[in-house]
Amino acid sequence: MDILQEIVATKREELERMRRKKPSLREALLQSETGIIAEFKRRSPSKGWIKEEGLASEIPLSYQQNGASAISILTDKQYFGGHDRFIVEARQSGVTLPVLYKNFVIDELQLYEAALCGASAVLLIAACLPKEKLRALLLKAHELGLEVLLEMHGEEELDYCELDPDVYGINNRHLGSFVTDVENSFRLAERLPKDAVKVSESGISRPETIRELRQAGFRGFLIGETFMKTPDPGKTLKQFIEQI
Repeated sequence: MDILQEIVATKREELERMRRKKPSLREALLQSETGIIAEFKRRSPSKGWIKEEGLASEIPLSYQQNGASAISILTDKQYFGGHDRFIVEARQSGVTLPVLYKNFVIDELQLYEAALCGASAVLLIAACLPKEKLRALLLKAHELGLEVLLEMHGEEELDYCELDPDVYGINNRHLGSFVTDVENSFRLAERLPKDAVKVSESGISRPETIRELRQAGFRGFLIGETFMKTPDPGKTLKQFIEQI
């Protein structure tokens, strides 16, 4: 075999690894007792830097070691201080849990980026996209072996449920005003399909809220700032789970 043939054979192996089934976010939430999706979030537009020094090579693995069901990693650079390489660094550090690619995905190219950096699932936001555009991105994500967490905020977006995503998210934070109200999840829970794997996102800071949301039918709980604003996010997660 000459060097060109060797290179092409290696590339085929790399592509095959990329296509292999990744850890499932949906299954992880169905099997978990807590359902916490712990988020690596260094910054937010409303609060500025939360943990500028936070390392993707340390915190996501600490989340995994301390009981997270899945990991969410912000990859938006300008507003959230994120980067695609953070998922790569988390994987290289030993993270084997499902990883959610958290960004404002509006184009197919971003799905390829998510797949290449090692994500298991990608966030698609109803407020960002017309339904048919989101449908096309959902289908492409599935072609690339990515699950989809479809995020909705209000009743006017519930018709997106017909797209049949892998996981249904209710964001308690309005993306325009950044006003947060956990009651939003309770209001919309019964409007989601009965067999939906439901995730409540944002504004969850008390273990009691997890218990109440579980009674309302939620299986996943995306939490970032509650952990990231503390000196040791992984340790805070462990203490949070113990209180649940």
